[in-house]
Amino acid sequence: MATSPIYIDAENFREKEAGEGLPLISQGLDSVRTYQFELHFADIPDGIIDGLADERDLVLACKQVSQVGFSIEPIEVHRVNDKVFYPGKASPEELTVTFDNFYGTNAEVSQALYRWFQSIYNPITGRFNTAPGAAGGGIAPKDGFKCKANLYHLDAQGSPIAETIMMGLMPISWKTAEFNYSTNEFHTIEMGFRYDFLQHKTFAG
Repeated sequence: MATSPIYIDAENFREKEAGEGLPLISQGLDSVRTYQFELHFADIPDGIIDGLADERDLVLACKQVSQVGFSIEPIEVHRVNDKVFYPGKASPEELTVTFDNFYGTNAEVSQALYRWFQSIYNPITGRFNTAPGAAGGGIAPKDGFKCKANLYHLDAQGSPIAETIMMGLMPISWKTAEFNYSTNEFHTIEMGFRYDFLQHKTFAG
């Protein structure tokens, strides 16, 4: 099958018809950029984000979000010289999120994230699962420390093309960035999360 030669015409190749030169450059053919995302926390437990504009939902910009996924531990079965596998225990991966520069005008967000971790374990009292702001550090209601989080994958125009939903999400670690004068970056807060269930959806273009 004969094909037309591919050549570069620096002035005119964008205007050529299909088959007459290089194809038109389409932004829609670009790979999805990994840094275009938003993280939405929904139905955060009571008392965590008191004083913020929306006291039930929290939409945050993040510097980095680790891989989100589920894995299944296979069951290995041996029979004579054969080895076969069956699905075994399923477990969600740990989620690590790095938040960028939540100090100064965003200090209330930084404090809210710490209160959320403190509701799991309060280092001051040594108690687990304590209700934020409760007199005497009262016990939080069952599952009162969990929420739902939506990770939206965005296209080049900022519109969502996919959504990863994590249910039963709770913080399991809270860390500040290393204090190092030689680095030229904003200060960060890194939090680790665990979730119970996962759902992924893509949106039609």
